[in-house]
Amino acid sequence: MKIQKIFVLSILFILPVVAYLFFASGVHNFAKLPTVSEGVEELSFSQDIKLKDKITVLGFLGTDLKKDGPVLFNLNQKIYKYFYEFNDFQFVYLVPKSVSQQELQNIITELERVSNLKNWHFVYAEDEQIKAIFSSLNSAHRWSDNDGSPYVFIVDKDRNLRGRDDDEDVGTLYGYNSTDVAELADKMKDDVKIVLAEYRLALKKNNAVR
Repeated sequence: MKIQKIFVLSILFILPVVAYLFFASGVHNFAKLPTVSEGVEELSFSQDIKLKDKITVLGFLGTDLKKDGPVLFNLNQKIYKYFYEFNDFQFVYLVPKSVSQQELQNIITELERVSNLKNWHFVYAEDEQIKAIFSSLNSAHRWSDNDGSPYVFIVDKDRNLRGRDDDEDVGTLYGYNSTDVAELADKMKDDVKIVLAEYRLALKKNNAVR
């Protein structure tokens, strides 16, 4: 009888410890979104908007705003509106100088009706400057002169590209297809959460040490 009590007490003590280690291991494994490329080029042509020290969703606008406009609304509804209040988080879209400022402003005005765009920036640049940033991502996606890119990318504070190295559909996932609402909602939203949680955890640890 005594042995049974000892056995039961041992189980009651050991199980919580094992469960804790299991879940702690899971958190450790899933707390960081993989780095899929390093050294994304800084926005040297912009005085105010930089990638360094920001968690950035980076996009590349094409010249056909009638086509790209709805995509921006998708991103706003599925990603931006959930995270724009986080410190050091921003949306940055690079825009060719050939794009009409008035036409873009019309889209921005419509977006502002449903969201606070304080952390969403549209940065005009020369075509070659935009291509250089896109190339520095070292992704598997191709550039189209007129269409920009339908893909948006998560760039961390150290200007590294984050994504998935074991995605069930494409293997290495460098960017997220902004025309695919399901991909934004099911993959990108989760991945942005992971990166933000990673930095919040690091900040808490630093504050605790101090």
